[in-house]
Amino acid sequence: MPNIAVHAPKISQLLMGNEAIARGALEAGVGVATAYPGNPSSEIIETLANVAKERNLYVEWSINEKVALEVAAGAALANVRALCAMKQNGLNVALDFLANLNLTGVPSGLVLVICDDPSGISSTNEQDSRHVAKALNLPLLEPATSQEAKDMTRWAFELSEEIANVCILRSVTRISHARGKVVLGELPNVERNVHFDISRKPYASIGGKAPELHQTLHQNLTRIMEIYESSPFNGYTGPEDPELLIITCGSGWLYSLEAVRILSAESSVGILKLGTTWPLPRKLIEKYMLQTGKILVVEEVDAFLEGNLKELTADMKQGRTWTFYGKASGHIPSFGEMNPDIVINAVAQVLDLKYASRKPEYHQKSQEMAQNYVPPRGSQFCAGCPHRTTFWAIKNALIMDGRECVLTGDIGCYAMATGSTGFFQIRTVHAMGSGAGIASGLGKLHPFGFKQPVLTVCGDSTFFHAAIPALINGVHSQSQFILILLDNGGTAMTGFQPHPGNNMNAMGEPAPILDVESLCHGLGVKVIVTDPHDINGTTEKVLELLNNDGNPSVLISRRECALISAKREKPLYKVLVNPDRCIGESCGCDRFCTRVFRCPGLIWDREARKASIDEAVCSGCGVCAEICPHHAIFRESNG
Repeated sequence: MPNIAVHAPKISQLLMGNEAIARGALEAGVGVATAYPGNPSSEIIETLANVAKERNLYVEWSINEKVALEVAAGAALANVRALCAMKQNGLNVALDFLANLNLTGVPSGLVLVICDDPSGISSTNEQDSRHVAKALNLPLLEPATSQEAKDMTRWAFELSEEIANVCILRSVTRISHARGKVVLGELPNVERNVHFDISRKPYASIGGKAPELHQTLHQNLTRIMEIYESSPFNGYTGPEDPELLIITCGSGWLYSLEAVRILSAESSVGILKLGTTWPLPRKLIEKYMLQTGKILVVEEVDAFLEGNLKELTADMKQGRTWTFYGKASGHIPSFGEMNPDIVINAVAQVLDLKYASRKPEYHQKSQEMAQNYVPPRGSQFCAGCPHRTTFWAIKNALIMDGRECVLTGDIGCYAMATGSTGFFQIRTVHAMGSGAGIASGLGKLHPFGFKQPVLTVCGDSTFFHAAIPALINGVHSQSQFILILLDNGGTAMTGFQPHPGNNMNAMGEPAPILDVESLCHGLGVKVIVTDPHDINGTTEKVLELLNNDGNPSVLISRRECALISAKREKPLYKVLVNPDRCIGESCGCDRFCTRVFRCPGLIWDREARKASIDEAVCSGCGVCAEICPHHAIFRESNG
């Protein structure tokens, strides 16, 4: 692991983009850093938390992104530089506060880092967060390398203080999670004058002040544009009068460089790389646009830069016209991640160049090999995951109930229960906490003839983040639904970051536990706690709640994530298969344990045509012994 807090100016380290952002914050003298975990942004706060005591920082995993930004803003209002990080989904949660904070501003540096997830690799969407910067008239920076991620973060604090407002830095997955060489800068010795100046006017936009403050925002944009004109994060490479000008930003820059090199088009294609993407540095762009008539825009995800460039050309009084290529023309996809092949093919089409990344015969053969020899592999819960047994119990209970129960959910490991690993139980997945909100709506439809019982699932971290208001709403509106709280002891999907249900904070310090059971009792709802590995008991408890009409009720399915417990203790059982009892393909409409229950610790022995245990994967929970209808699987104590 790199030493992110080492004081070694001009020394190089190999850093992930997120680590580089953290280093840049340290070089800027950050004092407070907050976030709610969410890939691809999580490593920023984790990196800072690891050096919090050494660098005298306060680092926090907040209950959600809105609160995270509010905590960071509180620090900036008291003259402490602060950073807040989140993924694109989290920006939606924080937007209510951000759309007010931009009007009032802050006296000290406040940098909001948003890490977008093109292709939705670990997200429910692939939204492009840059539109928010434009809508709220806030400066936007986009690094293209790990080095820029560090340098831009440091500079963003200076820009924030120059305009007395928030500065947004936007990364994407392939910047955040790629590693690159980073030359370190100085680490300052910060002497903070922490004080909230109560002599100045309140930071508020009420009383008809919003238009005046909005005007200030627009005036700031003019200042920012002038600053951007000489920014070192913008640059041009290529011929003086290119046949084609690529204008790009962020991850698109390296893809564009590679495409031009592979096509040997350096003499005919120029690349204008922009690191300052809102507001646009107009004079710089005009200078290079006037050298050509063809422009290809390369960016992830939406046509944000492309659209703004077209707006800019409408105001240019040069008597010139340009042909734009990009997302609108179909040369660059309007969805998914960017890659070199996309840019290569786009440049080749525009310049009428012949290019094939591989021979057609090779492509055909590779497709045949993939189809015939690569087995399909879907997403899975881990071996011993309590979610698998919870959904198995839910499945059994809903079959017994027989009323076509509706189970809603939201994002988290358990979202995989829309597929086979969770037995296709979840019917809706949207934002965090939305499952409970949708359930609250469905639970009020009985006057219209709706007869299906309603259940919803959420994780423990999600419960604190966004499900509590929906549960309160259900209690107050007397909605009929069951909330099944999957309490596995941490924010498992993003790296086991602590939440209010844990006994420590982001910096590893002791913290009080907020007891979920007591909180739910305080709302006046019926609460039952179950161990999901007790499948029969959990099934009975789900059925019990299904038979209780009335206000919302809560089932807390509590067992620590197998990945957490495995670090602390040895497996409870040694699990074995008796091949004489195993009936293989004749069991449960073809391999009940390996094909239906599908724990990855259970494998199919092709030669023996029997189930077997993968000892390297098995967590030793022993649940499979309970579900085997022929008692072929058994367990021995590891004690």
